[in-house]
Order: sequence, then structure tokens, then C-alpha cells
Amino acid sequence: MHGAVKGLFYVICYPIIAVIGVPANLLAIVILSRGRCGLSKCITCYLLAIAVYDCLVIIISVILNRIGRIYFAYSVLSTTPVCSIIAVLVYSTRDGSVWLTVAFTIDRFVAICCQKLKARYCTEKTVSLVIGTVCILSCIKNVPLYFIYKPLYTIRGVPWFCNIKSTYYTSPVWQAYDMLDPILIPIFPFVLIFLLNALTIKHILVANRSRQRLRGIENHQDPEIMNRKRSIVLLFAISLSFILLWATQVGRFLYVRVRGAGYFNSQNFKDPQYILSETTNMLQLLSSCNNVFIYVMSQNKFRQDVKVVMKYPFIIHRSLFK
Repeated sequence: MHGAVKGLFYVICYPIIAVIGVPANLLAIVILSRGRCGLSKCITCYLLAIAVYDCLVIIISVILNRIGRIYFAYSVLSTTPVCSIIAVLVYSTRDGSVWLTVAFTIDRFVAICCQKLKARYCTEKTVSLVIGTVCILSCIKNVPLYFIYKPLYTIRGVPWFCNIKSTYYTSPVWQAYDMLDPILIPIFPFVLIFLLNALTIKHILVANRSRQRLRGIENHQDPEIMNRKRSIVLLFAISLSFILLWATQVGRFLYVRVRGAGYFNSQNFKDPQYILSETTNMLQLLSSCNNVFIYVMSQNKFRQDVKVVMKYPFIIHRSLFK
């Protein structure tokens, strides 16, 4: 009974994530596209790209992959070709979302800590190049995953479900790929975001103390320091959210590697390993639907724009019935 309750909990959580995540990211896309949030064009481009990828993560990883497997087990989604394509899309969108967050962190680090490089790096051309590169590399890196699956069984010529080929566990090439994947996601991004934020905080504290000594005024009276504080709140909020929600995924990876255990694929709701696996997956997916709430809490102009956008349906409804 206890295991059934836990199973029901996981079954309910994914629809909740989908119901919240898709509208939240669509709202962020609409508002950021308007360009009226008081953010620089570089920041807006990064946040817009992250919102698009996060929305794709919810649609593909949650709706098609998770909810589709739970509620439509024998639909076209479960055929081997479609299942293989979805697997590629799941990892491609995940990688794109994570590395765009890293790219945004690097951009803000350069803008705050590297003034000489800022003029050349923090430009719309560079942002477009970085976003395009992340998108392309995320797809290229995960295309090989399509070829690791075989049908679990075939009925009347139709291959069903995805079963990993035995060569994936024996081929040196696939073993190298399997070792590289968790390093690229989430270990390296996790460490990089943590390190860059630590260096940014150190730089800001030193700069603020120096500026205060030179001007001889309190921090809260200095408009430059206040503007700097507002500009970094968004960076730290997004980075901290990423670190907290991906921490269990990093811990799980280290546990698997140190203990030499395999990843748990069974659906035994009583097994602690399965509970850990599903919890880390849900927290990872949750990180793709909470950014809009961070924007609302940290950016006053974003909150104002949310109110304006939310009023549109009522304005249209009122005009139709006049």
C-alpha cells in the first residue's frame, strides 16, 4: 500500500509540472519578447532562449515522455522509432537548457568582472552566436542516442518500446560516451556555475567596498551600487535555483560512480533507489518551470508586464461584447 501511494504521488506530480510549466514558460516568452522589462538586450536574449528551451523540456520530457508513457502506454509514442526520437529530443532539450544557463552565467560574469572584455563579448552578435552554437551542439551530441535502442518486442511487424542494445555496455566507444555524458551534464555546468557565481560575489564585495571608501557614502545612497545589486539579483536567483534543483542529480551521479552501482530502471516504488531516481528526475524537470516565478519576484518591471499581459484576455472579451 505504501509503495502504491508513492507510485500515485509520482503519477500526479508530472501532470502538475506540465500544467504549471508550459503556461509559465509561454508567459515568460511573451513578456520577454515584448522587450519592456528594463533588461539589456543581451540578458533578454538569453532569458528568452532559456524560456523556449524550458518550455520544450516540459513538452517533450514531461508530456510526451513521462505522461505519455504512464497514460498512453501502447500509443504511437511507444513504438521504437518514435521512442528513440523522443529520447534524443529529451536529452537535447535538457542539454540546451542547462548550457544556456551556463552561457547566461558566463555573460554576466564577464559583464560584471571583466570590464575590458565586456565591450567585445557582451554584444547581441555574440549572444546570437552562443545561443546558436549551444542549440546545434546539443543536437549533435545526442543524435547518437537514436542508435542505441532496439525493440523490446515486435507485434505484427510493429516494433514496441525501447530496449538498450547490449553493445552499448560492451563497446569502448559507447562506454566513453556514457562516461562523458554525465560530466557534460550535470557535473561540469554545476561546478562552473558555482565557481563563476563565487568569483562574481567576491568581485562585487570588493568593488562595493572600494566605491564606498572613495565616495564616503552609505551603500543604500549610492545609485550605482543599487543598480548593480538589482542587475545581479536575477543572475544569483537563477543560478541558485539551478544549483539547488540539480544538487540531487549530482549527488546521485557521484553515488553511482563511487559505489560502482548501475542506474536503477525498475519501477519498484518501495525501493529507495527508485525513489531517489524519480526524485532527482522531478527536481530536474522542476528547474524548467520555475524561472518565470524568479523573474516575477526579482524584477519589478516584469511584474508590471505580467499584469498587462494578464489583462489582455479581459480587454479583448470586453471589446467583443461592446
